[in-house]
Amino acid sequence: MNDKLALPVGTTLDRFIMRKQEEFPYASGELSQLLRDIALAAKIVNREINRAGLIGVTGAFGNQNVQGEEQQKLDVIANIRFIRALRNGGEVCAILSEEEDDIILTGNNKGKYIVAIDPLDGSSNIDVNVSIGTIFSIYRRISDADLGSTPADCLQKGTCQVAAGYIVYGSSTMLVYTTGHGVNGFTYDSTLGEFFLSNPNIITPKTGAFYSCNEGGLNSFPDGIKNYLEYCKNEGYSARYIGSLVADFHRNLLKGGIYLYPQTAKTPSGKLRLMYECNALAFIIEQAGGRATDGTKRIMEIVPSELHQRCPLIIGSVEMVNKVEEMLVKEEALHTGSI
Repeated sequence: MNDKLALPVGTTLDRFIMRKQEEFPYASGELSQLLRDIALAAKIVNREINRAGLIGVTGAFGNQNVQGEEQQKLDVIANIRFIRALRNGGEVCAILSEEEDDIILTGNNKGKYIVAIDPLDGSSNIDVNVSIGTIFSIYRRISDADLGSTPADCLQKGTCQVAAGYIVYGSSTMLVYTTGHGVNGFTYDSTLGEFFLSNPNIITPKTGAFYSCNEGGLNSFPDGIKNYLEYCKNEGYSARYIGSLVADFHRNLLKGGIYLYPQTAKTPSGKLRLMYECNALAFIIEQAGGRATDGTKRIMEIVPSELHQRCPLIIGSVEMVNKVEEMLVKEEALHTGSI
């Protein structure tokens, strides 16, 4: 009876990180601290999102970011919060933010890590109370610390990531991350101010019954993608598209499904950003047993040539991604006359 009166609350994120530190590449404590810094910023951003309607920070800020997209007030707030936390933490020598034109040098010249971040994915949905999120990638610097951060540090391919994750701010706030040893999810308890392990060792189903795609652009999709979407309908799959990448990805990760954001006639290179969105989610899905491709190539093997490089993204359950690639290859062969 007494045990039931004081049930354990579970494993906190801090304690989990400490237990797993030996799995981190070059384990010496810095990466552990860096993950804690990101978690701290996530708690602050979560607070700002929850009270946004009360303090008047919903809606557009009035500027466009480097992507040519209208910045929301919460985009600006989240960007400031994460940059400040990462700079003050001291472990990061440079930050790449989707909201900034150039590399942000933190002044921590001895810092061993580079962070690429989308501070607030799907922020335009905040006005209608839809789930939004943060996506981050962590890379180990490859330059000599005495030389300061170099462009080579900031343009590493996805296979060089030492950690990646995302935070989804929804009906509950969750932080999901990997360091290359599986994927674990933590749910935020606002009454205690802590993230607790809620989804250990996440494995995504090999196939699913959900597909996520903005079919408003269907007419300009590659024929292979059109064929796959028709296949989904014939198979009775359910369309689930929130318009917030983190939210769509999170659902498919847990339940099984596929997310498609292909190139179009208007955006021949795709629309999503390789460094801020695609690489991180590709690392996570592969660690969970899924796949991520641009249609012809593994996402994490793409060598970036610029900070804000765009990329098509097909990501999710392995059998579903394989099916898309099969249809794209077949359609390409028809067009080239090789079959």
